[in-house]
Amino acid sequence: MSKAGAKRRPATEPRLSFECVLRYRRDTFRLAPGRRVTSLDQAVQFVNERGFVYFWPIKEVVLPSLWVAVAGDRPVADAHDDPGHVTWGWKDAMLGRRVWYYAKVLRRKSTLISLQAAPYFYALSENYGSPREDYLLNYEQGLLSPEAKAIYEVLLREGPTDTVGLRRATGMTSEKSAYRFERALLQLEADFKVLPVGVTQSGAWRYAFLYDLVADHFPDLPQQAQSIRASDARRRLLALYVRSVGAVPEADVSRLFGWSRRHIEMAAAQLAEEGVIRRGALVVGKPGDWLVLSELLTRS
Repeated sequence: MSKAGAKRRPATEPRLSFECVLRYRRDTFRLAPGRRVTSLDQAVQFVNERGFVYFWPIKEVVLPSLWVAVAGDRPVADAHDDPGHVTWGWKDAMLGRRVWYYAKVLRRKSTLISLQAAPYFYALSENYGSPREDYLLNYEQGLLSPEAKAIYEVLLREGPTDTVGLRRATGMTSEKSAYRFERALLQLEADFKVLPVGVTQSGAWRYAFLYDLVADHFPDLPQQAQSIRASDARRRLLALYVRSVGAVPEADVSRLFGWSRRHIEMAAAQLAEEGVIRRGALVVGKPGDWLVLSELLTRS
């Protein structure tokens, strides 16, 4: 194909420097020393501002995290006395306090979600309105493993139970069953069925999470999510994501949320029509088309 016949980008296509994106993230990730999170109240405010953040930074995922907002853009420290580990104490202290939603959700990693954003996540889960029956439908449809079903039924029957008690009640106390138990817990957390609500001094390390059913700990959440259409939930969560990172390749949206390409395109089209984002933008020096926060283009 000749140069004349090669596909060219439209001259009016929005372009953005990556330096502009990084400057934007410096604010939303709280990277500037004067913007760092220094107290528990500020941590709650940070989560509410962003809608959802990771607890720790996750490799290959661009998203604000509580660790970076407190400790700066550096690897999570191995030393237990590192000042950044104050985040661990905050997280444990807030379990069960209902100031945010904490569980292993996005990519099955530790995620902090504001109470305002939680119903949108729940609306996309495999929960249909009857927590005491939905899990059976999920199990029959192959969406819930036998181990996850067993854990869920213990919590349904016994109420809040720590991991030591759950392993004992489900017969998964051996070393060989540890992986199956942890995988089942991750499945239940990622699908908004169970969450940690406290810490107990159980087990060899005198530290074990106490788990409860989401519908029992947040009884209003299923009803809040009931009226939210899946398309509206994806549009809302995508808007929060782009507002946090400024600009993102569409592939990263799929990597974070696990949505299909069609669902991403629908949500992006809605946000573009509302003027929240621009689609097909070029970030100079970076491959592919990006979703860019519209207000960021006016700054460059």
